[in-house]
Amino acid sequence: MWIGTLFALAAGLMWGLVFVGPLWLHDYPAVLLSFGRYLAFGLIALPLAWLDRTELRRLRRADWLEAAKLSLVGNIVYYLFLASALQRAGGPLPTMIIGTLPVVIAVVSNRRNARRDGLLPWRRLAPSLVLIGAGLALVNRAELAHLRADPAADLGRYALGAMLALGAVAAWTWYPVRNADWLRAHADRSPRAWATAQGLATLPLAALGYALTWLGFGVAQPDWSMPLGPRPLPFVGAMLVIGLLASWLGTLCWNEASQRLPTALAGQLIVFETLSALAYAYLLRQQLPPAATLAGVGLLVAGVVWALRVRPVAVPAH
Repeated sequence: MWIGTLFALAAGLMWGLVFVGPLWLHDYPAVLLSFGRYLAFGLIALPLAWLDRTELRRLRRADWLEAAKLSLVGNIVYYLFLASALQRAGGPLPTMIIGTLPVVIAVVSNRRNARRDGLLPWRRLAPSLVLIGAGLALVNRAELAHLRADPAADLGRYALGAMLALGAVAAWTWYPVRNADWLRAHADRSPRAWATAQGLATLPLAALGYALTWLGFGVAQPDWSMPLGPRPLPFVGAMLVIGLLASWLGTLCWNEASQRLPTALAGQLIVFETLSALAYAYLLRQQLPPAATLAGVGLLVAGVVWALRVRPVAVPAH
C-alpha cells in the first residue's frame, strides 16, 4: 500500500510539470503543444524500447490496440483539452477542475471494480471525498475572487477554459480506469514496458498530428514559422523535459501504483498531481498562495490521508 502510494506521489510530482508548459509557452497554440509533447514522448520511447524488447515481444495485437487507445485519449486528447484550458483560464482554475479527478475516479471505479479490487465502503470513503471536495471548493473560490479583482479579466474566455478543463476530466477519468484494467489483468507484466509501449503507440499518432498541424499553420501563415514556432529552443527543451519526466517517467510511476492499489484509491491519489501543479503555478506567478488556497490544500491532504486508512472489503462472488 505505502509503496504504491509513494509511486503515485512521484507520478503526481512529474505530472504537475505539464501544467507549467502551456503557461510558460503561452505564445504557442495548444494543438502544437499537445502533439509536440507526445512526439517527444514517442521519440524518447524508441531507445527505451531496446531495454524492454523482451517484454514488448510478449504484447499481442490486442495489447498494442489498447495501448493506442490509451495513448490517444489519455495523452493527446487529454493534453489538448488541458493546454487549451490553461491558456484561456490561467493555472489555478483548470488545476482545481482537474483536481476533481480523485472524487470522480473513486466514484466511477469503486462499484465498477468491486469484485476485482474489493469494495471501499462508501460510509468510510465519504469523509475523504467530502474533505477533497471542500478543499477544491475553497481553492476555486479564492481563484474566482482573484479573477473578479482583475479589471482586464475576460469572463467568457475564463468560462471556456473551465469547459475545456471538464473535457480533460472526462478523458482522464477513462484513462486510469482502463489502464488499471490492463495492468491488473497482466500482473506479471512490466509496468515500465507498458509505459514504453504507450510511448511507441503514441508516436505515429503524434507524428501525423504534428504534420497536419504544420500543414494547417503553413496555410494560415501565422507571424512565426513552423515547424518549431516562435521560440524554437525553449519549445524543444520543454517538450523533451515534459516528454521524458511527465510522459514516460510519470506513466511508469503511475503503472507501478496501479498494479499495487485498488483503482478507487489510486484515483484519489491523483490529488498529488493537483497539489504539484498548484505549487508550480504559484512559483511561475512568483506569488504566495492566499490563505483560502492554503486551507484548501490542507483539506486536500487531509482527504488523502483519510483515504489511505480505508481498506477494501472483499465482495463475495455469486
